[in-house]
Amino acid sequence: MAILKVARMGHPVLRKPTQKLSRKEILTAKTQQLVDDMIETMHEYHGVGLAAPQVHESKRLLVVEVKPNPRYPEVGVVPLTVLFNVHINDFSKETEEDWEGCLSIPGLRGIVPRATAIELQALDRNGKEVSFKASGFFARVLQHEVDHLDGILFPERIRDLSTLAFEEELQRFPRNDAN
Repeated sequence: MAILKVARMGHPVLRKPTQKLSRKEILTAKTQQLVDDMIETMHEYHGVGLAAPQVHESKRLLVVEVKPNPRYPEVGVVPLTVLFNVHINDFSKETEEDWEGCLSIPGLRGIVPRATAIELQALDRNGKEVSFKASGFFARVLQHEVDHLDGILFPERIRDLSTLAFEEELQRFPRNDAN
């Protein structure tokens, strides 16, 4: 496995919609290695999710895992989830605003509104169809990563740009803007 270079805001790979993969492509050694490398990269940078464009691959692939994490100490555990060709079918009408950051925009955070629950369909690591509902922090992370697959970065979702701030400054001068 390898730790991959993370694309930062401004790189064109983060702005274009990604390509779906066939089941045959998903099962190749090359794609499976990419999955393993993305998981290792996500862990190395203490992320809770990573989309393929963030590691310079324009593929419709994301990984999510939430375990005790210094960046998000207050959230629960989400098992390792690998999804290809993700499509969100439904968003709850209820939304919640909360802080988000991104490995592709290091050091910055902002308050982003997201649906509190979603329903999605995708292919898993073995190319099998899956569909499920997610809520809370898991739903937030999935929406953030699917945005990456569509060429959208979290600052575009911020309603009040005055909440966009460096993490270091937020630690020095805490704000409680999120609901």
